Amino acid sequence: MPKNKGKSGKNRKKGKNEGEDDEKRELVLKEEGQEYAQVKQMLRNGWCEAMCIDGTKRLCHIRGKMQKKVWIATGDIVLVGLREYQDDKADVIHKYMADEARSLQKLGQLPAGIVKDDLVCCACHGCLDFDDEGFDGI
Repeated sequence: MPKNKGKSGKNRKKGKNEGEDDEKRELVLKEEGQEYAQVKQMLRNGWCEAMCIDGTKRLCHIRGKMQKKVWIATGDIVLVGLREYQDDKADVIHKYMADEARSLQKLGQLPAGIVKDDLVCCACHGCLDFDDEGFDGI
């Protein structure tokens, strides 16, 4: 049998994650007809509910190019393209990583309270309160 030399069929799937590199990518800024938003709730079939920086809550469609490759979760900062004919709907164009969102905040593109640091919350920070009332002891 001849040896498979090309990158078709099963050979294309091998090592598909090897191309991922940790170098910084270029920061994408908004243009006319686009807005920054924070994902509030993930819905089904490639839809999410996001709060835009202009104060409008919009139903956003995750474009097919991103659906299986870029995972979007609640709280992520995304760039949405506004629709001319529907003000309450938009399309997710780009997802920002945490460091990119901080860079946008430093540039003044995002308001101050929207980007939160990735810190694990515990009782030592004082944000968790434990009530000892009703505790019978062991």
